[in-house]
Amino acid sequence: MKNVVLIRIDDRLIHGQVMTSWLNFTQATKIMVIDDEVAADPFMKNILKNAVPGNIGLGVFSVDRAAERLIKGFKDGDNVIILVKFPKTVSKLIEKGIKFDCINIGGMGANINRHQFYKNISASDEEREIFKKILDSGCKLEIQIIAEDKKINVAKYL
Repeated sequence: MKNVVLIRIDDRLIHGQVMTSWLNFTQATKIMVIDDEVAADPFMKNILKNAVPGNIGLGVFSVDRAAERLIKGFKDGDNVIILVKFPKTVSKLIEKGIKFDCINIGGMGANINRHQFYKNISASDEEREIFKKILDSGCKLEIQIIAEDKKINVAKYL
């Protein structure tokens, strides 16, 4: 996927780590948020838009629209960060024919269904199975909270 500089699973989507560490490290010019619920929520889209610096483009897409956009590709000079809340979103994109080389796992907070996976990252049993399917598709999964951190291979934790 030419021009995509980071694909990250992070249930917080846009927040300090993305804005300070990853934007600078990747030299991103655009952020693509892929989430069906957020794409259908004008209030949330407005909040995300206000969280992004004015010189960074933001697009919020449903999974279907995102797949179309990713197949179409991006202009030369675009450096795109893709953010999704859930591993299931990545799985749906793979089912639609989108191929990923490597996915970064950031914040996945604990909840009633999620158990600690790695330090402060939690995953449900279903999400762990989805991680296995993503790996089986030929995509690497890495935990790297901020760009300066060492990459952790997720495969050894499954």
